[in-house]
Amino acid sequence: MAESRIVIENCAVATVDAHDTEHPHGHVVVAGRVIESVGAGPAPTGLAGVVRRIDGTGHLVTPGLVNTHHHFYQWLTRGLATDHHLFDWLVALYPTWARIDEPMVRAAAEGSLAMMARGGVTTAADHHYIHPRGSGDLTGAIVGAARDLGVRLTLARGSMDRGESDGGLPPDFAVETLDAALTATEEAVRRHHDPSFAAMTQIAVAPCSPFSVSTELMRESAALARRTGVRLHTHGSETVEEERYCRELFGMGPTDYFAATDWLGPDVWMAHCIHMGEADIAAFARTGTGVAHCPSSNARIAAGIAPVTELLAAGVPVGLGVDGTASNEAGELRTELRNALLVNRLGPHREAALTVRRALRLGTRGGARVLGRADAIGSLEPGKLADLVLWRLDTLAHASIADPVAALVLGAPAPVTLSLVDGRPVVEDGRLVTVDEDAIARTTRAEARRLAALAGRD
Repeated sequence: MAESRIVIENCAVATVDAHDTEHPHGHVVVAGRVIESVGAGPAPTGLAGVVRRIDGTGHLVTPGLVNTHHHFYQWLTRGLATDHHLFDWLVALYPTWARIDEPMVRAAAEGSLAMMARGGVTTAADHHYIHPRGSGDLTGAIVGAARDLGVRLTLARGSMDRGESDGGLPPDFAVETLDAALTATEEAVRRHHDPSFAAMTQIAVAPCSPFSVSTELMRESAALARRTGVRLHTHGSETVEEERYCRELFGMGPTDYFAATDWLGPDVWMAHCIHMGEADIAAFARTGTGVAHCPSSNARIAAGIAPVTELLAAGVPVGLGVDGTASNEAGELRTELRNALLVNRLGPHREAALTVRRALRLGTRGGARVLGRADAIGSLEPGKLADLVLWRLDTLAHASIADPVAALVLGAPAPVTLSLVDGRPVVEDGRLVTVDEDAIARTTRAEARRLAALAGRD
């Protein structure tokens, strides 16, 4: 029996391959879970097993967007502490976050993933580092939500072992012991990590940040990740306060601290990386350490502007991140394409600091590289997994913009006509097809109210 095929024709195609190949009028053929052909003009004739043929007139097809940093649980605490810098923001919200439980985390993961998927995300990384005592199987809740939506997931199993009594920011009952964190993280890898080419779920080892974990946890986490063959993730160089904290506590800046704890390398990516000098950038470039750039969150908490142009020029892998929706209430990556371009042009003579095509690359191929999956996703090429998005650009919002990539990046958020993950539809005509998004909205609202009541905010 011939493998089933989906044919998309008559659309603009941005492959985001190594040469940024584009076709003003092209096609994509999906065979099963992989891309079979991409090219100019109509699809090849005589294809067997075609179960669906889509006329993409007025559309642009791109690789699916790849989100490299998020905190799904924060979906339940949007719109709070809206005028705080990072440390004050954390102090204000940790007492609420410390009361999350499994039903809350499941609902928040569904809400976060649903919003991203509706906006073209096909792979998402979640950094979940809060595990209050007795809160249930939070890792399983997140993995289950991604499975039900049909979106690829990199779950960065986070941890904290430095509570208030040890000079950290989170309440003591929201942190784990060193041994408990390492044991639970290794169990998450054992239960959920799939190292295969077409994996839907992968696990990374991810202590929260230098100011919420011990040096022992940093070192032991690095050793655990290398022993089990998974990636490493944490926050780095996000604020000037973090820089000061590291120098006071460790006698060195964040990058030197990461080097001292074996946290630089091609299997590592850091979120934010705003306050970095030439030596820091050179260290990341030399070691292949990746960066998750989160422009909206960085602005929301007034953390600063990451040196993305300099990072890219040095050869550092860079992708885009939504970050948690307590610091980016929109929760969409498609808007980060535009925001990344605009933020990185701020300042004199920076009108070409980031182009529309480079912004699209950050959100697709760049993100795939950061997550260690550039061989499988991030571009439209034969043999790669069929994670792609068909964006509608012939409506009032975009029809007068001749360049489809400029329309996607600089225009209003483009409607998603079709999103495929692993060759299967996740979004059709702007609506999720794998889950009931209205039911998710109701559940997230109820769980947000329950969390607020437990935290004494109602």
